[in-house]
Amino acid sequence: MNQAAGAGRRPLVERITHWSVRNRKRAAFGWLGLVVLIIAIGAGLGSTSLDEHAPGETGRAQKMLDDAAVFSPPQENVLIEAKAGDPAYASNPGMQQAAKDVAQALRGLGKDETGADWASDVVTPTDGAEAARKLVSEDGRSLLVRFSVTGYSMEPMEKAVAEQARTHPGVAITQTGKVSVSQAIDKIQDDDFLRAELLSIPLTVVILAVVFGSLVSAGLPVLISLVSVVAAMGFLTFFGKWIAIGDSTPSVVLLIGMAVGVDYSLFYLRRAREERAAGHDNDTALIIAGRTSGKAVVVSGLTVMVALAGLFFTGIETFTGMTVGTIAVVGIAMLGAITALPAMLSSLGERVDRWKVPWLGARRTVVKDSRVWGAVVRQVVKAPVVWAAVGALALALLAVPALGMKLSDPDLKHRLPTDVPALQALERVEKAFPVDTQPAEVVVRGTDLDGAAVKSAIGALKEQVADSGGKLMEPVEASLIPGGKLMVVRVPLAGDGKNAESVAALKELRDTALPASFGKVDGLEFAVAGDTAKQEDFNSALDGSAPWVFGFVIVLAFVLLAAAFRSLVIPIVSIVLNLLSIGAAYGVLTLVFQDGHLSSLLDFRSYGAVVSWLPLFMFVTLFGLSMDYHVFILSRVREYRGRGLSTKQAVVEGITKSAGVVTSAAAVMIAVFSVFATLSAIDFKMVGVGLATAVLIDATIVRGVLLPAALTMFGDATWKMPRALRLLPGVSLEGSDEPAPAPAAPDAVRAPQPTVAEQVPAGPGSRTR
Repeated sequence: MNQAAGAGRRPLVERITHWSVRNRKRAAFGWLGLVVLIIAIGAGLGSTSLDEHAPGETGRAQKMLDDAAVFSPPQENVLIEAKAGDPAYASNPGMQQAAKDVAQALRGLGKDETGADWASDVVTPTDGAEAARKLVSEDGRSLLVRFSVTGYSMEPMEKAVAEQARTHPGVAITQTGKVSVSQAIDKIQDDDFLRAELLSIPLTVVILAVVFGSLVSAGLPVLISLVSVVAAMGFLTFFGKWIAIGDSTPSVVLLIGMAVGVDYSLFYLRRAREERAAGHDNDTALIIAGRTSGKAVVVSGLTVMVALAGLFFTGIETFTGMTVGTIAVVGIAMLGAITALPAMLSSLGERVDRWKVPWLGARRTVVKDSRVWGAVVRQVVKAPVVWAAVGALALALLAVPALGMKLSDPDLKHRLPTDVPALQALERVEKAFPVDTQPAEVVVRGTDLDGAAVKSAIGALKEQVADSGGKLMEPVEASLIPGGKLMVVRVPLAGDGKNAESVAALKELRDTALPASFGKVDGLEFAVAGDTAKQEDFNSALDGSAPWVFGFVIVLAFVLLAAAFRSLVIPIVSIVLNLLSIGAAYGVLTLVFQDGHLSSLLDFRSYGAVVSWLPLFMFVTLFGLSMDYHVFILSRVREYRGRGLSTKQAVVEGITKSAGVVTSAAAVMIAVFSVFATLSAIDFKMVGVGLATAVLIDATIVRGVLLPAALTMFGDATWKMPRALRLLPGVSLEGSDEPAPAPAAPDAVRAPQPTVAEQVPAGPGSRTR
């Protein structure tokens, strides 16, 4: 058979690798050019994104307000407090004068460049009895000066308040409110994102330098990862014209991008080095790596992207930008690993091992089997049933706390550190001016909202409130929006806004009170919003979509793995092991954050729940990421099985040979995820701890104990494919059995060596080129 014919039947990934090695500049600069194009298009369109709407009825209420271009200027407060030992407001001239001066300073700011007042609607306790009642605390030791932010910047107000604080040292003056807290959150998130970059990149380089013993080799995976993250950000900027991009999306893209970019590059680099150690010339080693690890990277990458795409089934806009960004970064990293990386490695040749790390360089450039994992796996295959039972029991025990997991989003004082001045002031405001009830906001749209029918409906709603048995409370306040087509009716709910009492009150309002009042008026459209409604609608959307997400991810993962390995056992085992490791990670997450263990070490305050969106996000992310190791290990096991070894022997050899790279990749992932556990926001801490725990479990108990035990128990049945599933398209992981033709290159290369299917990689004493 001639070479052309043999090459023509070679799988796509191998042909891509072969082309990349022959066309180094085109491959490397083509990938970089695509990245630059994505960034340029995104930058040209600007950095705005659509407003994010909540799911369900809350989202409909927000949409009504947006369609009517209703803008309510945010309110800010200036908190003025008496110092210890000083009298209360009524007999404290210092507090009284400070309130007057603060109000005068705010009113005297004038207008911004657009003609709007910097601050408007300034109210102090001296503006009537009602203002005094609302703006002076019950003990008289705290008062508020309230104003609306109508200018385009907060800076003039902040300077004015800071100046008054210096002018009145006898009282404490602090500004707080929605805008102040929002600015504090934005700054913390920006600082956290920078911190994550500054910590995760050096950590990754250090780990890879230890793995490879060479700074050049260590730098390539980091380069692929960083370029992929930057490109994904450009991709998001482009799609921001059509989708909502949440504040947490860039951090999540960085998290996933660093993890998969390093993993894919690491798998490829280690296999190429292993083939060079076996005696192949550089380019032939790269093609063998493409035939094996390259295909494992593609299968893994596709599985990750398919798993992440499951989040689209939620219909929740919070997930949309996050999903698009993470799918983009995985796809770009995968493409870079099979095109640009082999081209760069071909160009570098033996220079890839330059800049050796002292005391490590000479040793790390030789590929060695893992003695520790080799010893563990040999014990496991001797008694697979016992080890499978022990491993499964350990993960089941870890998962038990997840049975009591509660989902809820944290309020500001639990989400962020306690040392943020704006939040400290907000807590003092809440303590001095407690609110007993949480209002729901009913947005009503119609044509005659000032008519008798609507007024009668408001009266009927008040009657429903009185008859609700304390679930709904007075006062019911209706405000007609300028233009006359929208009305906002505020109805206080029982409870604290998050507990079961508040949820029951919301149900009473939606299912009984509103249909019996506004529902009786023809031509009206209404929807309930507010903090309680938003949380309940979000949870309901998650509950309704979760079975579809789980089903989609599991079915698609089954199909991909069955097609790749031509096996029924492997996809079933893979799915069960993934579910076990994810369940264990959920249990640890519940113990640490819901129950408050390690709160001092991780610097957070438990609020008795886990962030609502996290479990579903963790499921799809971990289901995809765990396939990195799974596909890589199984492809090596199948490779040895194809050489004639028994299943037990193939399991030992495959896991022993791949254990080093899997451990290295897991160390990088755990390091990157752990960085997020040190960030300020509690939701990022949860992401970091949850993902790091799952990867640790996956790379140890699952891949070192449960996987070899399961494969050994099934034996030869592992590699059988039922007749009904043979219609699935095949995705070869081993490539052709014939030698790949050596790529043409400017320099002379050695004659083609035997393929990986025809020779076994040499051990620690192999020659390194």
